[in-house]
Amino acid sequence: MTSLWLADRTQPPWTASHLDDGSHSAEIIVVGAGITGLMTAVLLARAGKEVMVVEARSVGACATGNTTAKISLLQGTHLSKALPRHGKELARAYVDGNREGQGWIVEHCRSRGIAVQHEDAYTYAQSAKGVPSARLELKACQAVGLPVEWADDADVPFPYHGGVRLPNQAQFDPMEFLDSLAAELLDRGGRLVERTRVRRVSSRGSKVQVQVNDAAQRDIELEAGTLILATGIPILDRGGYFARVKPSRSYCLAFKVPGDITRPMMISTDSPTRSVRYAPVSDGELLIVGGAGHTVGRKKSPAKALDELSSWTRNHFPGAEQTHFWSAQDYTPIDHLPYVGPILPNSETIYIATGFNKWGMTNGAAAALALTGRILGGRMDWSRAFASWSPHELTGLLTAMQANLEVGFDMAKGWITPVARIGRRSPGPDEGGVVSGLPWQLEARSRVDGTEHRVSPVCPHLGGIVNWNDADQAWECPLHGSRFAPDGTLLEGPATRDLTASH
Repeated sequence: MTSLWLADRTQPPWTASHLDDGSHSAEIIVVGAGITGLMTAVLLARAGKEVMVVEARSVGACATGNTTAKISLLQGTHLSKALPRHGKELARAYVDGNREGQGWIVEHCRSRGIAVQHEDAYTYAQSAKGVPSARLELKACQAVGLPVEWADDADVPFPYHGGVRLPNQAQFDPMEFLDSLAAELLDRGGRLVERTRVRRVSSRGSKVQVQVNDAAQRDIELEAGTLILATGIPILDRGGYFARVKPSRSYCLAFKVPGDITRPMMISTDSPTRSVRYAPVSDGELLIVGGAGHTVGRKKSPAKALDELSSWTRNHFPGAEQTHFWSAQDYTPIDHLPYVGPILPNSETIYIATGFNKWGMTNGAAAALALTGRILGGRMDWSRAFASWSPHELTGLLTAMQANLEVGFDMAKGWITPVARIGRRSPGPDEGGVVSGLPWQLEARSRVDGTEHRVSPVCPHLGGIVNWNDADQAWECPLHGSRFAPDGTLLEGPATRDLTASH
């Protein structure tokens, strides 16, 4: 399960740093080597700051390397949801930030010879039921000044009942972009340390202590004046961001298709979601189809929705042959606007960036610009739409209450449901994973490719009970989206530790 962007990846055109090679301190430490982390680090390094980037896995291993990589200001039905909550001025500020992020990426790629495809973007209705949502998005886009138009036809081989069209948007291979950022960071004297996971953060005076575990499983303490958490969801519980965003997982399939491939970037308003784009490859082009999204850890069988997505593709693109399959995780904020800035009000030592709502290419770039501006003392008027603490979040309180009631329900359900499985047959070969046992001795057991693993199902973040994802073959916590490999190895947070071995 490797994305098109990460598959067949050879040695990158840069060499990662090692903690043994230099000081364990830096003026600024950035945690996370995706688009937000690396772009922020480069912007700060350009300003003469001493920067170290710490990545738990490898560059682009999480969201950025597993995205559809659409660099678009037309973002599904996002604006028609945000506009009624926040008004025209704040919605326009959000678009302005995304536009500036988009422009930065495109110009960076142009100046470095990185390929970018410019295509029209569509938010469209698959059926008559989806038309009202598409019409609402049209009005919202027009209200904030986007040059959209209604298109009755889009020349696509799948059901299309009209949609919003925004010309001249962009798409690319995100790993080429990240590689260019990593190379520039290192050329400017910054450091980039991979396979080093942050376990704990504490403050001591004006300094921040960052406890990490490196590739050699050594516990090392790093020190910085400023810490930036560009980790998708903040790995610290300060500020309660785990309760202010909802984790979602979605899936992508790449296909070799005989004949013509749909040119524009498409995303549907009605369910099940269909996201479509093409991607140039060495021997032609591939079709990328995304969808089958669900709240992390709460879908009984993601594999069934994935099979349906694959069948849809083969039905509308006869002869399509699947070449790649991957998935990604993102976070929906309770009030539909991202959280970028200090982790706590009036604190200027630890910063966060989260809540990109599956539009991380433009939002991630905007977040990097906003963070850098704040740290360097600059000002961007549109950044108020990205504030980590703002009165505008009051509009999301009802959503937050509902989401956290669901979390409480899933917490109780996770501890109670395994009791009902006592006495049933344990999972055998090729049956995936299951949690069973009494509450005081729960066990998560899985079998993948003939190898069996037994671990504790208790998520080390806040004690949720993990569920099995049969599409990704991974354990997922339904509370706040932490994910683990079959053997319990942590894949992504807010947890910072593995599942423990079963006793």
